Amino acid sequence: MMEQQVKIAGILSESIVDGPGIRMVVFFQGCPHGCEGCHNPKTHDFKGGKYKSIDNIIKKIRENPLLSGVTISGGEPFCQPKELLELVKRIKQEKKGIIIYSGYKIEELLQMESTIKEILQNTDYLIDGKFDIAKRDLLLKFRGSSNQRVIDCRKTLEEGKIAEHEF
Repeated sequence: MMEQQVKIAGILSESIVDGPGIRMVVFFQGCPHGCEGCHNPKTHDFKGGKYKSIDNIIKKIRENPLLSGVTISGGEPFCQPKELLELVKRIKQEKKGIIIYSGYKIEELLQMESTIKEILQNTDYLIDGKFDIAKRDLLLKFRGSSNQRVIDCRKTLEEGKIAEHEF
């Protein structure tokens, strides 16, 4: 069986600005949103990036005992739903927290294929919504613009209504 791969723009081994604690950040390649002022424009081209095995990403996570979690950003992670699902399941097995950034609102994601709900069931927090340069706010924690929300995925799915979270 061929090991599963994901198309990424890159990996940041340690970050303290992409969620609480020390986090690894995996930047998925390819994004349909094209938000003005995006701080990762090199991740937009679906033809760009490189393939990396999920096994290799998990190995990198295991090599750093200081990691409190993994943040998955982009690009748009939900454009590779099967790969994203496999990655979040494997990260959960490592007992690490998971945050995913998406230009989609959770309401939109829940209307997409069934794989998406399973991804959200394995995700701690979703930062949802497109970056809006007119609503840019440098004082927000882990978000670029005030229209973006931090969603507690578990609570939202259990209660059937959006449960926002403040770090």
